[in-house]
Amino acid sequence: MPRDIPSLPEVRRITQKKRDAWWTVMLVDPIATPLVRVTARWTRITPNQITWGALILGLGAAGCFAMGDWRWLIAGALIYHLSFVLDCMDGKVARLTGQGSVFGAWLDYIFDRVRVMACAVALMGGQFHRTGDLIYVWLAVAVVFLDGLRYINSLEIFKTRHTMRKQIKARMRAARRAQNADDIAFMEDLLRANPSADIEQDLHGAAAATEEHDGDTQSQLQEVEPAPRPKVVDLHQEFRSRFPVYLRFRSFLLRHRIRTHLVSGIEFQMAVFIVGPLLDQVIGATVVAGVLLLVFELAIVYKLLLSTRDFGRTLEAFERGTVDEENEKGLSTAA
Repeated sequence: MPRDIPSLPEVRRITQKKRDAWWTVMLVDPIATPLVRVTARWTRITPNQITWGALILGLGAAGCFAMGDWRWLIAGALIYHLSFVLDCMDGKVARLTGQGSVFGAWLDYIFDRVRVMACAVALMGGQFHRTGDLIYVWLAVAVVFLDGLRYINSLEIFKTRHTMRKQIKARMRAARRAQNADDIAFMEDLLRANPSADIEQDLHGAAAATEEHDGDTQSQLQEVEPAPRPKVVDLHQEFRSRFPVYLRFRSFLLRHRIRTHLVSGIEFQMAVFIVGPLLDQVIGATVVAGVLLLVFELAIVYKLLLSTRDFGRTLEAFERGTVDEENEKGLSTAA
């Protein structure tokens, strides 16, 4: 019996990421999303089973690459792309059916690295066996290294940004607690500061004020106070001020669901394992993709450097107690 699965436009809304690699948006999602709907509706295949299928196909592509001949390179490239389609489907099926798990995310990550390593060794090994050119051995090492560097750098940048946001939120909470402490007075503190105070008179005055306050309670409850405007901290202010065209470029890409990191690990893999084999230009595609990957990674590191400067200035603003004024002046974009 088929599952009750929403229409294709709704499946796209649920499963597709708001920002993704341009290769995925243009060449994978149009294939993967309809397959996800069919898979979820008519089968009981789990996301982890799809992950295993992506690995098996990836190893099949590696076997084709190892043959070295251009016909096998084309077959390997097509199988690799199909493997990547399955790799994108597992997460979409998990989001659509609610079957996602922490173990599934770990499995997907590990299998991705195994697939890249196996295909890199097989592709470059097959070409080395065919030509005897030692450059393919170095390219195999470079592909594995750059793939690992990309994900390690991404993880560390995420951790650094998370730490900065966590510290800023802690400062904000501390500031709110300090402000609330100034507004509230405790009786024991008042008595400690003024032991000769007339407690009975103070309590009587407090009771009268309470009765007057209660008379206005009903009318006050009918008024809905506006929600406090959130304090917004911009940790990319210096980067945007130095590169104002970046905002327009970013907005254009986001309207098409494409992230600004145009050469990430995904595009690097596709260039090495699909574009290079299809064009029989393994060396050229690998070198160009590797250089572009490094350029974009360095750009991200530079952006992080400027972000840490904004972070330092934000903490200094907290120390001076002027963070609210700075928010009013220009910190209007979320980090």
